[in-house]
Amino acid sequence: MKQKNELLSKNQQLVFELIEKANEPLKAYSILSSVQKKGIKAPLQVYRALNKLMEIGKIHKIESKNAFVACKNNDCKISKASAFYICENCEDISEVNNFKLTKYLSSFKANNEMKVSKYNLEFFGICKNCQIK
Repeated sequence: MKQKNELLSKNQQLVFELIEKANEPLKAYSILSSVQKKGIKAPLQVYRALNKLMEIGKIHKIESKNAFVACKNNDCKISKASAFYICENCEDISEVNNFKLTKYLSSFKANNEMKVSKYNLEFFGICKNCQIK
C-alpha cells in the first residue's frame, strides 16, 4: 500500500523530486547524471533509491522503456500492480486510474497456480491529442 508520509532518505528524496518534476519517464543513468552534483555518485545509489521508491508506491517503472515515472494517482492502492496508457505516436504515458481494473489486479490469481508477486500492464495506442492532429 502506498505510504505518503514515509520519511525518505536524502538520496531517495533527490531521486523522487527529479522524477516527479520530469515531463517524461527517466532512465536510471539519466537520473544519475542529473544528481551527481548533489552527492549521488554511483549507479547503485540510484538503483537503491529507485527500488525503495517503487516499493512504497511513489514511483512506477515503465518496463517497455526501462524508465521511471512518479505515481500521479492519489488513489493508487497497490504498488506491485500498475497499468499505463502509452501513446505510440507522442509517447505520452499516463497511469490507468480505473477502480475495476485496480480491484481485479489486486485479486488476480494466475491460472497455472503461479504465485504472482508483481505485474505491470502497458496499453499501447494513440492518445486523444494525437488522434485530433
